[in-house]
Amino acid sequence: MDNSGNPGSDFFVVTGAFGYSGRYITSRLLRAGNRVRTLTNSPQRHNPFGAAVEAHPYNFHRPGELERSLQGARALINTYWVRFDYADFTHTQAVRNTLTLFAAAKRAGVPRIVHVSITNPSTDSTLPYFRGKAELESALRESGLSYAILRPTVLFGQEDILINNIAWMLRRFPVFGVFGDGRYRLQPIFVDDLAQLSVEAASSAENIVLDAIGPETFTYRELVSVIGEAIGRPRPILSIPPRLGVAIGRLVGMIVRDVVVTPEEVAGLMQNRLVTSSPPAGNTALSQWVRQHRDSLGRRYSSELARRRDRQKSYEELRTRPQER
Repeated sequence: MDNSGNPGSDFFVVTGAFGYSGRYITSRLLRAGNRVRTLTNSPQRHNPFGAAVEAHPYNFHRPGELERSLQGARALINTYWVRFDYADFTHTQAVRNTLTLFAAAKRAGVPRIVHVSITNPSTDSTLPYFRGKAELESALRESGLSYAILRPTVLFGQEDILINNIAWMLRRFPVFGVFGDGRYRLQPIFVDDLAQLSVEAASSAENIVLDAIGPETFTYRELVSVIGEAIGRPRPILSIPPRLGVAIGRLVGMIVRDVVVTPEEVAGLMQNRLVTSSPPAGNTALSQWVRQHRDSLGRRYSSELARRRDRQKSYEELRTRPQER
């Protein structure tokens, strides 16, 4: 079916086209003249693409409907996941739903899946994020479908959370605390670089697993310094015990009504799971990007929970109002 429901078309399915990475992937596909359909938990969210993209609900609990929404697709590009466990969404649920999605795609005859994973996933990990991603990679490899698995670390871009909120804190607090010594590393990739990799992988037939990392490697301490210098808010950086850092994060979270950081996220950072020895796959340098966006970066707080609770407003609308002094 094409985006009008007619059989015989050739289109791509992108999960979460009205969100973050899915929006960039969809933009690239449309600019190249492709048809695009999205699967989303937020079919009523602001659609920046208008009639060019048709929205279908995930229908994880109605596999037949999910299968029908995938029939005729040239490839499925999957970005679906959850950042942390919360009251009404968990990693266990995300794994189960993604397995349902893979199975529906196979039954629908989708020939290829591009799946966004994470660097250094492991079924032996005690961290649900990395363990769940490893389970899904294994399932996709064993599905018999053609696949591309992309493993990004931290994404950055105008709608991002981590980089923006580091800048937000640097603008508002006189010091910045890092967990432990702050020497664990990460390799951020620009969200549109990941989108380009996703689109290229969707049009290929080769089974690949690619570490989707950017051209720069930072320690966490260096990352904070680079952002602070770029926005004109260099701050003293203090090493604090991880438990204290999480507790401070909870306090800030109460103020902004969000989950700022979780113990599992801190553990993933400190275990160096966001760094690899692979060559860079993206070209955009974060250090240059933050300088280019210094005037807007961190002006508003980006809330993960607000995005999940309000399924109608765009991510830009959901940012809190500016409070810059």
